[in-house]
Amino acid sequence: MLGRRSRSPVTVIFVFSLWHRGPRGVESMEGLLALTRSFSRRLYSLKVAPKVQASATKEQAKLHLQPQDLEITKLPNGLIIASLENYSPVSRIGVFIKAGSRNETPSNLGTVHLLRLASNLTTKGASSFKITRGIEAIGGSLSVISTRENMIYSVDCLRDDVDTVMEYLINVTTAPEFRPWEVTALQPQLKIDKTIAFQNLQVGVLENLHAVAYRNALANSMYCPDYAVGKITPEQLHHFVQNNFTSARMALVGIGVSQSDLKQVGEQFLNIRGGAGSSRAKAQYRGGEIREQSGNSLVHAAVVAEGAVLGSEEANAFTVLQHVLDPGPLIKRGSNITSKLFQAVAKATNLPFDASSFNVNYSDTGLFGIYVISQASAAGEVIKAAMDQVKAIAQGNITEEDVQRAKNQAKATYLLSLETTDGLLNEIGLEALVFGTHTSPAGVTQKIDSVATADIVTAAKKFVNGKKSMAATGDLGSTPFVDEL
Repeated sequence: MLGRRSRSPVTVIFVFSLWHRGPRGVESMEGLLALTRSFSRRLYSLKVAPKVQASATKEQAKLHLQPQDLEITKLPNGLIIASLENYSPVSRIGVFIKAGSRNETPSNLGTVHLLRLASNLTTKGASSFKITRGIEAIGGSLSVISTRENMIYSVDCLRDDVDTVMEYLINVTTAPEFRPWEVTALQPQLKIDKTIAFQNLQVGVLENLHAVAYRNALANSMYCPDYAVGKITPEQLHHFVQNNFTSARMALVGIGVSQSDLKQVGEQFLNIRGGAGSSRAKAQYRGGEIREQSGNSLVHAAVVAEGAVLGSEEANAFTVLQHVLDPGPLIKRGSNITSKLFQAVAKATNLPFDASSFNVNYSDTGLFGIYVISQASAAGEVIKAAMDQVKAIAQGNITEEDVQRAKNQAKATYLLSLETTDGLLNEIGLEALVFGTHTSPAGVTQKIDSVATADIVTAAKKFVNGKKSMAATGDLGSTPFVDEL
């Protein structure tokens, strides 16, 4: 939206909930779920608290409820189990799987999109009705998120109901049946999901950006191609699951549950498919351009170069560079005052615009650049001004004060993301899945602090000198081509 500071999304996700009742009910039911989770964090118990024995001291009671450290274990079959016991009245457990749209092949594009919708279909141990009614009856929820690299199945429930929801979670992730009539009934939902998603122009731009930036793997869209709707078969779904849902590509992560309890659940995964599964092709960056001419008076454009690999020191440098350019909407209607990117573009045009930095890291590559929204007539000036600001940093035009402020913002953004159970679960699960370990918040902030000014300049140079990829949509008459940048 023009006139407001906002970050371009770096990762588009799918979310499916058993509360879903169709497009008209999505917004209201999501609000109800958010309200329910808010209650679960505040109403710690509806039961009368048991009396503490007179002999028990306050110090002993405090020690008894002291949150435990994160525990990570790797089972012989390769399954990683990680738990954080914080004595929350609500438990949240997720199964993280290295199986995203990048694992699809030209013959089964759209499979991951359909798998997300098929999360509550009949399994070998429970019918679709039993899964839905069983989770609803205890006030729980089942959600599925898919990205280009991973799928995440997660459940929320009261502590006493962990065994119940885990039975369904195990069935959904290890024993789907994909009955032909159920799969057929789901196919029209693919178009609905895609249509709703692409109402946001940024989604289409970022999908095109990945398609042109890579030759394979990450070039695969997270949405089913129109030509494949109605043609994905149960056999294709079974084949994808058998080759990608293996123990060595999974992590079982829980918050508000003990490690011993989670291990007992993990042992039930011992009988699932073992091994590493099908190999994942390394993403090949190529660069290029996609332009979608339309009558829209606003131009959306993203210009990127290859960035950093997830978890690398270079990724930390790009993160700080991102905050040097664009602090994000930290202060309502105020961040534009300190945004170098915004201030640089404001000197080039008097028309409304939005400009933000773009940074995403994958397991074997990454993308870094800018995302702008502008009036069609000013698109050229806006894009070039944003590019020039990155060039200025690459030439060393950056102060220690800029760097320190960016580091503080990066640390605050990271730590705030851990304040929600969803954010904490994803942070633990994704790192455990990729690296088999977890870095403490103190360790992460220390790595950010260790980024030097020279590292930021080097990162900016990598963008300036790198081969560019560009995706744009709108009235592109005044939008420069990528080779003109």
